[in-house]
Amino acid sequence: MPRPSQQLHPHREPAATRAAATVLLLRDAPGGSLEVLMTRRSPQASFAPGAYVFPGGAIDPQDAEAITHAQADRRPAQTPDRVTQAIAAIRESFEELGVLLARRPDGRFATAEDIAALDRSAAFVPQCTARGLRLAADAVFLLAHWTADRDLPKRFDVPFLVARMPQGQEPVADETEQFEPVWVRPRDALERHAAGQFFMIFPTIRTLERLAEFASADAVLAAVAHEQPLWTSCPRAGLLAGREARYMEHEAPYGELALVCPDGQIVHPLDWQPERPVPLLRNLQRLTAANPGAMTGPGTNSYLVGDPSTGYIAIDPGPADEAHLERLWHAAGGDIRAIVCTHSHADHAPGAAPLAARVAAAGRPRPPVLGLPSAPTARAASRFTPDRALADGERLTLSGRQLEGDVTHTLEVVHTPGHAANHLCLLLREDGLLFSGDHILNGSTTVIDPPDGNMDDYLASLDRLDALCERHGVEFILPAHGHAIAGARGAIARLKAHRLAREAKVLAAMQALPEGSMDDWVRHAYADVPERLWPVAQRSLLAHVERLRALEAGHA
Repeated sequence: MPRPSQQLHPHREPAATRAAATVLLLRDAPGGSLEVLMTRRSPQASFAPGAYVFPGGAIDPQDAEAITHAQADRRPAQTPDRVTQAIAAIRESFEELGVLLARRPDGRFATAEDIAALDRSAAFVPQCTARGLRLAADAVFLLAHWTADRDLPKRFDVPFLVARMPQGQEPVADETEQFEPVWVRPRDALERHAAGQFFMIFPTIRTLERLAEFASADAVLAAVAHEQPLWTSCPRAGLLAGREARYMEHEAPYGELALVCPDGQIVHPLDWQPERPVPLLRNLQRLTAANPGAMTGPGTNSYLVGDPSTGYIAIDPGPADEAHLERLWHAAGGDIRAIVCTHSHADHAPGAAPLAARVAAAGRPRPPVLGLPSAPTARAASRFTPDRALADGERLTLSGRQLEGDVTHTLEVVHTPGHAANHLCLLLREDGLLFSGDHILNGSTTVIDPPDGNMDDYLASLDRLDALCERHGVEFILPAHGHAIAGARGAIARLKAHRLAREAKVLAAMQALPEGSMDDWVRHAYADVPERLWPVAQRSLLAHVERLRALEAGHA
């Protein structure tokens, strides 16, 4: 993890969370589509006032008591905590909407007569017990688990549960906490929210987006029968076009927000802005070149590692773009001690020599251009000869003195062939950060273009990076394209799994069409990729084909 001394913002402890439970009551509409019960919160509510929500609330101590559990039916795999959450959701849905997930002694769900006999403002479980009703905790399943965003003053730790609406019951709001119960199709709710007619908070929106993928209540309940949440999330927020924007763990900006604002403060701009550097840590700035495109995403990320007391190392100066190089030079105060190219592709290395010359022209020592020379297999546009070749495992060190004392920033070189024969990554040892060049990207997979690219080398380099991350506790990856990535080892594992799954599709295409052409195989193996990208995908397909044939030859 980054050193606390390098964080940009003073730490602010997030508010403690309170345990709660929410239940999505489902039914199938007469036309056959899925509907969910929602209700509008009071405009005076302390949390999400005026929002349309699912019924639920805080877990009370009585929900967890043994005497309460004794009044509930449960599934064999339902843990005590899950039963407590189900009981809380059952109680809240009754208190707020008059919906009673409880069974009579004959096994039938409670009727309107049972509901009318209970007082919503009195103790819930004793009333059910007196009437011979058992709480149907076994009919309540876990859909997801949300923990409220770290920036919020009031935070809940909430399982989102699902249950089928009992037949013969009708929701009636308490008109105190909840108003206007409404059955709505998930997609309709999302469309109404987008039109400004149906205000919802972030977890509700994201839950409805997932729920919209299901055709029926049966389909939802089948998906959650394994007793594990379909997703777990504690969102993070940043600034996009000056406004708050929230993201889940699988979304591209999440990792960068975790790096820059680990405590959840909403201060980090997420806009791609090539006109200025973006501070990520006190010793780390990113400048994105103005070369966005299908192959470069928002543009090539150049990084400056260091601080005014140590000077800077520039990583991947990008194309020979005079304006971009001027900004890099200016962001470093002209004090660039070395320039490192992760590889020699045209969007990464051409700016190195002009940047070095700019530093020298301003009267400072010319920084060496470092990296690995391009291999004979490199394309003409990717030929590259550094001032000095870096050795695998070599360390580049910056040292200085600040008010807090001596400071050091050390970059360790890791040779990672695969995307290119001369590709390397860099580990910032003191802060556990991995600069991945094009080996690992955020939001896409890199192209492996033979003969300079090699799929077997690429996969082996992923394994090496995984071991490196484990050994040094690396949590964040800084790619050459896209936002910072959190959960380094998980990201590497997913990337490798994706590559191997693609390779399985390539093998299936080759087996189905043994006399097929590369065009035939890419049509089958990359059917899930837009056709306009097939010419590029065909380069990686060739890398998979070469690897598969080499593996077959090795087994012969």
